[in-house]
Amino acid sequence: MTNPNEIIPGVLFYSYLSAMRKDKVAFLEHSTLVLQVSGRFTMETASEKFSITQGEMLLIRRNQLGELTKTPLNGEDYQTIVICLKEELLRKIALEEQLEIGRKYSGPSNILIPGNDFLQAYFQSVIPYVRHSEEKITHAVGMLKVKEVVLLLLHTMPELKDFLFDFSEPYKMDLEKFMLNNFHFNIPVEKFARLSGRSLAGFKRDFQKTFYTSPRHWLLDKRLIEARHLIEKKNRKPSSIYLDLGFESLSHFSHSFKKKFGKAPTDQV
Repeated sequence: MTNPNEIIPGVLFYSYLSAMRKDKVAFLEHSTLVLQVSGRFTMETASEKFSITQGEMLLIRRNQLGELTKTPLNGEDYQTIVICLKEELLRKIALEEQLEIGRKYSGPSNILIPGNDFLQAYFQSVIPYVRHSEEKITHAVGMLKVKEVVLLLLHTMPELKDFLFDFSEPYKMDLEKFMLNNFHFNIPVEKFARLSGRSLAGFKRDFQKTFYTSPRHWLLDKRLIEARHLIEKKNRKPSSIYLDLGFESLSHFSHSFKKKFGKAPTDQV
């Protein structure tokens, strides 16, 4: 996730925006807790969509692809606190608290956390640290705040233990279904491989067996075919779809489109 202000490098972030922002590709490598101070945070994956507003919390499972939309509401700026729960940190907490770990998690990938007095008090206690980051919270105090919220989550929802402390690799997914659901995300082939539960070599091998071509060629072809469908059948403008289909620039999209179909995407309208 992209955040302008790191309170604890790689762990605790504060995002402050005055205008809507849309991040098409977010590879959420680590489990993440989002605490919404103001505005609306929306996350959409291939199968789910979640939104939270002021005072709400969302716990996001590691190893996901998502589209993030950050929207100010009611004339107020958008503000959110993001806590990245990395495996190393969670393993340390499990050791310190003597928690039994190792069970495979099979529940939902994203969970709305119900509020209670403990979590609301925590929420309020962390806001001054992030709003006054120029005073530089010490790393030791910051890590205590992170550990505190993990223990509060377990107190509120004991079933989150398997969610937080399952460190197994992603299971091997149905490759065809996975790629058809996620082809529009602009991430490296190496990350597609990891998210599908494969090594890079295994991913390329299985991909060739499934699609009879290379990942890079298939991704480009699939995105261009989808683009033509949106332009011709849905009357979408090229400038409004190229980012959503995983192209880095409009010029790259236009060049690739013309090379495949023989005319520019604007000529399709």
